[in-house]
Amino acid sequence: MSKPLRNTLFILAGLVIVVLLTSPRIGLFSSRGTDSASAAATDKRLPVQAVVLKPEKLSNTIRSSGTVLANEEVELRSEIAGKIDKIYFTEGARVRKGQVLVKIDDSELQAQLLKLESQERLATDKEQRRKELVSKQLISSEDYETALNELNSTRAEIKLTQARIAKTELQAPFDGVVGLRYVSEGSYVSSATRIATLQNIDQVKVDFSVPEKYASAVTKGQSIQFKTGLSPRKFTGTIYAIEPKIDPVTRTVQLRALCPDPDRTILPGSFAEVELILQEFREALLIPTEALVPELLGQKVYVYRDGRAVPHDIEIGLRTESSLQVTSGLTSGDTVITSGILQLAEGMPVRIRELN
Repeated sequence: MSKPLRNTLFILAGLVIVVLLTSPRIGLFSSRGTDSASAAATDKRLPVQAVVLKPEKLSNTIRSSGTVLANEEVELRSEIAGKIDKIYFTEGARVRKGQVLVKIDDSELQAQLLKLESQERLATDKEQRRKELVSKQLISSEDYETALNELNSTRAEIKLTQARIAKTELQAPFDGVVGLRYVSEGSYVSSATRIATLQNIDQVKVDFSVPEKYASAVTKGQSIQFKTGLSPRKFTGTIYAIEPKIDPVTRTVQLRALCPDPDRTILPGSFAEVELILQEFREALLIPTEALVPELLGQKVYVYRDGRAVPHDIEIGLRTESSLQVTSGLTSGDTVITSGILQLAEGMPVRIRELN
């Protein structure tokens, strides 16, 4: 046999061996692919999505808008009219309760006091002399009573003048920060003249309101959280006062909370975004809203169990934007079906194609 013919036979033999070795594998793979496609085509179970229940933290929160107020605020005005003799405060400075802030000229009142004190001494001597005379029955008791009344009247005028002199010193009614000054030394002021403002902002108040349906659920001592436009930081306050009536116009109830602010980072007058937590559950069971099947006499959901859809009657509590609280009827670990709800029936075979 020639060498070329021998090479050709070897090549043909090799091809036959390759075909024989690979053909069973090709048949096996083809059989497996056909079986998978056939199984998928013959699976009549309804594909559904589901969620496994687990305890979650849930809060019943009311959101409202409010206004920040100073803990204490007052406009400083003089109780009597007169010329300002001296100003003892600096704008924006802290002052203490009782500190003298402004002194009004009291020279006329001081002169009047000296005159009255002199009249008091004379009236005292007169009263003493007549007291001795009436004891000796040398004058009538009416004469003595007249002298005594003159003395008491003079003493009353002295106290009135002293009170007026005291009012010439404008004192801080509480600890706080003085605002801008609107007068100068030498200015003539009256009770209508605003001298400055005084605010206590070591803690601030937050005024806000909630709808009347929540009025019975709000109590003193409840905590709130709020933030202002000045900072993304959230502050915590405590409700300490509740308006004892519903506003007939807005149908809301007014609330006031107190928040410590030792750093004075919250400015009075600021807009406040308030969050009030009415209830808080640490281990609540939540289902998506689309899983609920409303019925005439209640609500139910379908639970995946052993490859089938099993209906469960439930009771619901709080609602959020996307979920519902289940208060009875389900337990932690249950697999609740969330899609294809309208196609489901009791005991229908289903398969989970997506599990959350």
